[in-house]
Amino acid sequence: MAKQIKKKAFEIGELDQYLFGQGTHYEIYKKMGAHKVKSGRKTGVYFAVWAPHAKRVSVVGDFNDWDTTADIMTREEPLGIYTLFIPGVEEGMLYKYCIETQNGDLLFKADPFANYAEMRPGTASRVTDISNLKWTDNTWMENRKTWNQDETPVSIYEVHIGSWRRRPGAEDEGFYNYRQFAREITEYVKEMGYTHIELIGIAEHPFDGSWGYQVTGYYAPTARYGTPEDFAYMINYLHKNKIGVILDWVPAHFPRDAHGLANFDGTPTFEYADPKKGEHPDWGTKIFDYSKNEVKNFLIANALFWLEYFHVDGLRVDAVASMLYLDYGKQSGQWVPNKYGGNENLEAIEFFKHLNSCVLGRNPGAMMIAEESTAWPKVTGKPEDDGLGFSMKWNMGWMHDFTEYMKLDPYFRKGCHYQMTFASSYAYSEKYILVLSHDEVVHLKCSMLNKMPGLGFDKFANLKVGYAFMIGHPGKKLLFMGQDFAQLREWSEERELDWYLLSEENHQYLQNFTKDLFRLYHKNKALYELDTVPEGFEWVNADDKDRSIFSFIRHSKDNKKNLLFVCNFTPMAREDYRVGVPRGKQYKLILNSDDKKYGGSGAERPLVYKAKKKECDGRPYSFAYSLPPYGVAVFEF
Repeated sequence: MAKQIKKKAFEIGELDQYLFGQGTHYEIYKKMGAHKVKSGRKTGVYFAVWAPHAKRVSVVGDFNDWDTTADIMTREEPLGIYTLFIPGVEEGMLYKYCIETQNGDLLFKADPFANYAEMRPGTASRVTDISNLKWTDNTWMENRKTWNQDETPVSIYEVHIGSWRRRPGAEDEGFYNYRQFAREITEYVKEMGYTHIELIGIAEHPFDGSWGYQVTGYYAPTARYGTPEDFAYMINYLHKNKIGVILDWVPAHFPRDAHGLANFDGTPTFEYADPKKGEHPDWGTKIFDYSKNEVKNFLIANALFWLEYFHVDGLRVDAVASMLYLDYGKQSGQWVPNKYGGNENLEAIEFFKHLNSCVLGRNPGAMMIAEESTAWPKVTGKPEDDGLGFSMKWNMGWMHDFTEYMKLDPYFRKGCHYQMTFASSYAYSEKYILVLSHDEVVHLKCSMLNKMPGLGFDKFANLKVGYAFMIGHPGKKLLFMGQDFAQLREWSEERELDWYLLSEENHQYLQNFTKDLFRLYHKNKALYELDTVPEGFEWVNADDKDRSIFSFIRHSKDNKKNLLFVCNFTPMAREDYRVGVPRGKQYKLILNSDDKKYGGSGAERPLVYKAKKKECDGRPYSFAYSLPPYGVAVFEF
């Protein structure tokens, strides 16, 4: 009987293979990839890659002049993981795996588990050591464990680092690195009143124009903005300033780039083998094979890697609908039904339940957010109740109805009045985030300001009343960068935002108003602590369609400091507009869009209104308020 050689601690062992094969090796990234280790007296790098159908695999790189025969890897059974320790390999060196297919072809692949990559247009992986990252955010991480998203304010600033701001006069592209960005974004976010930032395009990707949604390096923060250590510094800095960090995450599909995951070992390794299941015709991308335990493990461990190793607070999961439906974006004949004859991807459903149970079970207080564009039930329901287990879901229906209504000339809004009230009928079916995201300000959709009807003042006034309605509506909040000061142009990843607009009064007024809306949101529990239950919201008048006015109440748990919103979506002033209220008490005006600091007329108005015994809107008491064109008034009672 052959003597079994004892594995070193850093090597892939039997237990690693077993757990990876079961799809439950949640820290597989500590073994796979390239890791600096010491073997005996020699220091070098241990490489490990999964290539089950490869004929032969070698490591090529700066350290061996990219010689495909110099460093041949050893195949570990039963899963086909190839491993090799190479002494003398140093940090910063570039490398790839040379995979010889069963047909004899040579494929040069980047490391799927690499933590750092060559700056594009280069496609190699780069040796790095992330075992000694410096963290001083212990207080934040401890508090996160008991954080309750349902009863706290969540206001998210969606941002793309490369096009937020750029360094003036730089000879290169002028990108801020992670450390510079951390300091700048912290100052801005704290001034504006956001609780979290959501970062677009962090995982390594070859093409800027994909915005990071076609990933080749799932375990590597993009080199565009610095090193993994710089990325960790940014997270740590934001946490020290009490700002949460959410990353966009793409487990739905990946690009066909030759150095990426597609046909990794000469066969469909990470993707479904059948093109009818494994390809997106519209996007030209490959779909992960959720039936393979190793693929599911790769993705689930990746989610945990960002949350546990890099302290990220949440993942916004992209294109969930494309994963749930086998016929998503496909014509008849381009897809295969499931075993019951339906269009649901049963393997993706199981994957989501496993993913969310694992990630949220291990990381209480973290967030898993679904970007899901259909009416799939129980997206935020518990897996044990046949839900998918997400923490929150983007409210795409609200976003569509809201933007379509806001684009209308005010004269025609009365015909679409209930587009603005419809979302309240399903507001508690899921735990929602109201979003005005990057998707709404690209591809000729116009910026938020230029969606608005009218000219000049009317556009800004429309946007103000729209944002106020959003803040008052049940659901957490997300706003894409630039929309809080009325960016004129559509977003482009090729340039920074038009910050010079803040030298113009109307843009400054809009920013002041947005800032005060978020202050109102944070200061008043009525706007967030009953977000997920119907007791927190009450229509006063949802039917005033002829005047396009909406009035509603947000209730707090203790029924103190409730808020009354009155929103006028036409350019018509409504003198002595009477609004029904539940109590005969004083109503304090705490936000008035007609204030001079928001670009309004500054007309004097009482700050306190006494409700009288006069029935209105089906309520026993009421008071009259002079509602200006596109006016918003918020009262506390």
